[in-house]
Parts: sequence; structure tokens; C-alpha cells
Amino acid sequence: MKLVRALIIASHPIPSLAVTAMAALLTAEAAPAGFGAGAIALVALAVLAGQLSVGWSNDARDAERDAASGRVDKPAAVGTISARTLWVGAAAAATASLALAAVLGPVSLAIDAAMTLVAWSYNLGLKSTLWSGATYAIAFGLLPSFSASALPGSPLARWPVTVAAGLLGLGAHFANVLPDLAADARNGVHGLPQRVATRFGPVATRSAALALLLAASVLLLVAASPGRRWAALAGLGCSAVLAVVGAGGRGQLPFLAAIGIAGVNAALFAGGVEALTAGPHLAGALG
Repeated sequence: MKLVRALIIASHPIPSLAVTAMAALLTAEAAPAGFGAGAIALVALAVLAGQLSVGWSNDARDAERDAASGRVDKPAAVGTISARTLWVGAAAAATASLALAAVLGPVSLAIDAAMTLVAWSYNLGLKSTLWSGATYAIAFGLLPSFSASALPGSPLARWPVTVAAGLLGLGAHFANVLPDLAADARNGVHGLPQRVATRFGPVATRSAALALLLAASVLLLVAASPGRRWAALAGLGCSAVLAVVGAGGRGQLPFLAAIGIAGVNAALFAGGVEALTAGPHLAGALG
């Protein structure tokens, strides 16, 4: 039981489940009448397995650094689970994700492989480089197309949805580091948000997080179909209020405001983007 609990905690369960739900609901919302629930379940399971692989490999890679920093919230840092076990679990989860995506088809497999490669690249070194933001933007930007690829004809997501998802990922990356900027500086983590803070100050990182997430809300309004535009407008209004609160707040308030905007955007992806696809169909091109 202790091992299972450690695996759950190390998987970063809240963001993992949020991303999984967003992917599955995107497919379900865009599916035509009579579309099988099995494909939606495959999307959810493939994304969940991929998220598990990302979370476990992240904690395995950072085990020594987390232990040195006294991170009692990290199972590998306190010895509840070994880094080796996390690596094995991460490899198994990544393999399962790719296998599940392959069942959906070659387009799904290609997109899932790209998302996995980008996310693992972040964990294995790009986390501390200028390219850290690109990994978040690319991985999140590909997610709607992975959801769409399960639909008949394996279409891609429309560009406003893709760009909005990329902005959501990049904004979430900036927001996620806000509470840890000082610790990251001590531990040598120099990703894009940390570099912005070093050069322009923590306020710049906070402002970037809020601006990126608010931009995602605007694009979701562009992407919304007429029947869902009311939801996108309401979401944009909520995001704007949170951005104003976050910009003028202190302490944990800017971080909480940014997370709130990310949550609003995730909800809009799940229930406000009815017209997910309108792009080219690649099934024939990829066999």
C-alpha cells in the first residue's frame, strides 16, 4: 500500500488527471453521433499513461536534488520509493501509452510519440535551459490534435485550439515555478521562467504567466463555435478578473490567480470547444 501511495504522489496526480480529462472530453465533445466510447477511453488511457510516465520520470530524475532541498512531499526524496522503481514505472507507462495510441491509428501514435519525446526531453535536461518553455508549449499544443486524431479520418485540431493549448501549457509552466523561484535559483534550475525572473525580476515572470494564460482565454473565444461562445465569453471575463487580481496581488495570490486562469481555460477546453477540427485528414497520408 505504501508503494502504491508513493507512485500516486510521484505521478503528480492533480495535473495528470486534469490533462487526461481535458483530452478525453475534447474527443467526446467533437465526436459525431454514434461514435464509440471505446476510442474515447483509449484516448484517456493513452494520455493518462503518458502523464504517469512524465511524472515518474520527473521525480526519478530530481530525486537527489529534491532530497538535498528537503522536499518531504516527494516520495523519492524521503526514501518511500527508489528512483530506480520510478524509472521502471516511467518506462512501462510510456510503452503502454504508445501501445494504446497505436490502437487508435498511425496518426495518434505519431502525435503521442512526439508528446512523450518532448515531455521526457524536459525531464532529462531541457528543464534547466532556455528551451523549457518550448517543451510545454509543444506538448500542450499537440494535445488537441491527439484528441482529434481518434475521430473518423484522423483530423488535426484547428489552429486556434492548437495555439490556445500551447499558450495554456506555456502559461502553466510560468505559473508553476512562481512559488519555487528562490529554491530553483539555489538548485541551479535555469529554465525560461527562471531566466526571465533573473533578468527582469520575479514580477516579470508573474506577469508573463498571467498574460500567456489570458491570451489562451482570448483564443478559446476565437475557437468557440456560436453555440458555445457564451461559455468562452464568461471564461474570458473570469480570466480577466483573475489577471487583474493576480497582477496587483502579493504573496501566493498571483500564483493562485494564475492557477485559477489555467483552470478556467482547462474547463473551456473540456466543454467550450465544440468545433475542435476543421483541418486536413492525415490517415491516408500515413497509411
